[in-house]
Amino acid sequence: MKEVYEFLKEAGVYYLATVDGDQPRVRPFGTIDLFEDKLYIQTGKVKNVANQMKANPKVEISAMTPDGRWIRITAEAVLDDNIKAQEHMLDGYPDLKAMYQPGDGNTEVYYLKNAVAQICSFTEPAREIRF
Repeated sequence: MKEVYEFLKEAGVYYLATVDGDQPRVRPFGTIDLFEDKLYIQTGKVKNVANQMKANPKVEISAMTPDGRWIRITAEAVLDDNIKAQEHMLDGYPDLKAMYQPGDGNTEVYYLKNAVAQICSFTEPAREIRF
């Protein structure tokens, strides 16, 4: 899991796909956190992405690093109401504190459950990481 976290940090931006009815929805994200042995993402409760993950927690994440490696992650997004998880996430992204505060009723953090990550490149065999 730490390797997946480090990969996403190196990429900087990753793309989170959710399901909206029968339509896939993809958007760029930048928040990623390791907290209590879980990999977390963050969004606002009022955003469509939060409603989509609550209706169907199956998500996919994709990102690419500057050296041409890419990652695909399939997982379930699980909402975690733990204020400590929100604090830990926002401590890592102080610029977000202008929009989000732990326990503000809008900040939501989700951890990835039953995750399968594939790290790929054109020069090395694909590797799979489960967490």
